[in-house]
Amino acid sequence: MDLKLKPFDFAQAAAKAGMADVARRVEAKARAEAAQGTQGTQAVDKPSFQTALTGALGSISQAQATSSALQREVQFGNPTVSLEETMIAMQKAQLGFQSAVQVRNKLVQAYTDIMNMQV
Repeated sequence: MDLKLKPFDFAQAAAKAGMADVARRVEAKARAEAAQGTQGTQAVDKPSFQTALTGALGSISQAQATSSALQREVQFGNPTVSLEETMIAMQKAQLGFQSAVQVRNKLVQAYTDIMNMQV
């Protein structure tokens, strides 16, 4: 038994309940999806190890870039950047990099263990 409401049915129910603004937004979204041909069947990104690892590496890279920028500003004598802030950013970047290296080492070790298994 399918209990899902179609967008236009939901919009009508919302309009009857006195929520005209919600009904307009739902109808507009349903029309846009219908024009694109998806009609509400959008692909949802499932969490995966690859996306988690890519996000983690991106944040590590951003931390290193921030650290480098703060170091440069301290070296040039920018009075708005404090030494403490720079040192904290450097430590965050270093910890992130060290954890990424450890994850890489564990992945290589797991790959080696799997490849050495006898089938």
